[in-house]
Amino acid sequence: MLSNELRHATSPYLLQHADNPVHWQPWSSATLALAAKLDRPILLSIGYAACHWCHVMAHESFEDQTVAALMNAAFVNVKVDREERPDIDHIYMSALHAMGQQGGWPLTMLLTPDGSAMWGGTYFPPRRAQGRPSFTDVLQHFTRAWRDNRPALLQQAGQFSRLTESAPRGAGTLSPAAFPALAERLAAAFDPLTGGFRGAPKFPNAPVLDFLLRVDAHHDLPDAQTAVLNTLQNMCLGGIYDHLRGGFARYSVDERWLVPHFEKMLYDNAQLIDLLTVAWQITGNPLFKTAVEETIAWIAAEMTAPGGAFYASLDADSEGVEGRFYLWTPEQINTVLDPEAAAQMAKVFDVTLAGNFHDEGTGAPTNILNRLRSGSSAAVPPDHLAIMKAKLLAERAKRTRPGCDDKILADWNGLMIAALTHAATAFDRQDWLAMARNAACFVYESMTSADPGAPPLGHSSRAGKVQHPGLATDHVFMLQAALALHEAGASPPESLPWLAWAERLADAIDLHYFDASAGKLSPAALSASDVPLRLHPTEDDAIPNPHGPLVQALIGLATQTGELRWIARARHWLDDLSDTISAQPLRHCGLLAAQLYADHVAEVTISGAAAEPFIQAALATRHDGRIVTTRHPENPRTEVTVCIQQSCSLPVNEVAAMLELMNDRGSRPRL
Repeated sequence: MLSNELRHATSPYLLQHADNPVHWQPWSSATLALAAKLDRPILLSIGYAACHWCHVMAHESFEDQTVAALMNAAFVNVKVDREERPDIDHIYMSALHAMGQQGGWPLTMLLTPDGSAMWGGTYFPPRRAQGRPSFTDVLQHFTRAWRDNRPALLQQAGQFSRLTESAPRGAGTLSPAAFPALAERLAAAFDPLTGGFRGAPKFPNAPVLDFLLRVDAHHDLPDAQTAVLNTLQNMCLGGIYDHLRGGFARYSVDERWLVPHFEKMLYDNAQLIDLLTVAWQITGNPLFKTAVEETIAWIAAEMTAPGGAFYASLDADSEGVEGRFYLWTPEQINTVLDPEAAAQMAKVFDVTLAGNFHDEGTGAPTNILNRLRSGSSAAVPPDHLAIMKAKLLAERAKRTRPGCDDKILADWNGLMIAALTHAATAFDRQDWLAMARNAACFVYESMTSADPGAPPLGHSSRAGKVQHPGLATDHVFMLQAALALHEAGASPPESLPWLAWAERLADAIDLHYFDASAGKLSPAALSASDVPLRLHPTEDDAIPNPHGPLVQALIGLATQTGELRWIARARHWLDDLSDTISAQPLRHCGLLAAQLYADHVAEVTISGAAAEPFIQAALATRHDGRIVTTRHPENPRTEVTVCIQQSCSLPVNEVAAMLELMNDRGSRPRL
């Protein structure tokens, strides 16, 4: 007799479904074996805790006794948190795309007992609507089909293995000389008024923005730089940004960045902190600096676990309504501020009686705070504006808060640790560096496996339990984080210096994730037994594919350690993947950025007893174009050399001369 087994989970998303009448099972080899024993198809549902439409489908269908009875009678029902198992999510999202359907969450897939995909979709309503079948229709159709027409379903499932077909390997032909033209193609696809790719919805697309900024740094492409800066400015002014607390929502449903889906994800904010830091270094625009400061303040206040690591996300919903926590009417503002201040606040943040949004629960007009009309230079003194914002924030804190997915993911923490470290050195904020160090210490001390035959890192931690062996992304992004902390001079854990940890992670990536048969990284460890199909993606998603960051990390590791094997490994990755990149370059911005890094990075070597001013000045430059190493602190004379592609300058002993060399060699923004 099956029952709902999610009560044993630690994932907040899975626990949201632990009381469903559906007999949910976790994804595992044992669950696949159970389906085979019962000779039942698998109904796979994948989502995440901050997903609005996941909540909707749960309330409409998974909490319904009649629907649950249909599911329990005919299927082995499996629930997956896509953030805990992005490897499984990627397999079945790829299968859905191969079926010609648009992806999204919740992801709903019908599988054979061995995990092969027969058919799939995303959200299904409780009743037929707009040409979409009801979820009950889907259940009844596949119950009959499995009973009466199984050969046809198995034939469809036979296409599942074709997902492993990939582009040819070998030396490619994509020349770095083509990068400016690629960047211009990308920039031409951006909305000239609001930024981002034209149309709606609008996503940050951080890997694309990162590539455009890097190409501009080396090839002087004003259109590429403008596309990025315009995008970031409008995001900082739009409703996608939380103007009271800081932090960015996942994406905007409109073309103006006004109306977000209100969930806040750690990985988006990590990448945006990095981008906004570089944008501030290029422009000096205080809007970008403020967004970095406020977003990091939000991370510190609301997204930091007692041990120092960072939580995964905040939900879109509160009180069962999307966005309600963030919305304001003029009357609500009037109860907090005096009439003059309320009028100023309404003008700055576009709050009107007619509203720019409607409460999805009541239908009443309300407002998403934004500055798209008033712009970045409001006619209110900054200190006065800060006081008003603080009062509204205190009032907002009395509301029912969105749920927090408080699991700790090693890869997303790696992204945030590196971003905080880069921002700390750019803005000279030792408190931010301390945040980054504390999070890294937690991951090292609490998420490291004691099994010498297993990958060093676990993937997810919650309530003192580490769940699931680490993924390639965990090891690559934490490798980057360890190198950033070493470069910034953050004090490491007593038992292991950052550089030694970085080497251990790099060795583990080769051992546990490099699939020689494909010439690529496997998302899950090669030893994973519950992966029904081993794919080797190279394209970027909301976060960069790990192949590109790995190349950059290996170059940094080679420079810091003097071990040439790492630079050889990085060059191998670029050469071996060049055919893949050249076939679809604009889907591989992370790898394009890695090629730029390999060709242009300035290796700044500082030696001598009075090195600190040189180190601080070098670290204050753009992180995406330099590697700072220190040598021989016992030397009485301080000297600096700057090397690019094994071509080195003569030693200099003045900070200005060092910065001039770095600037001339394309590693700093043009000032």
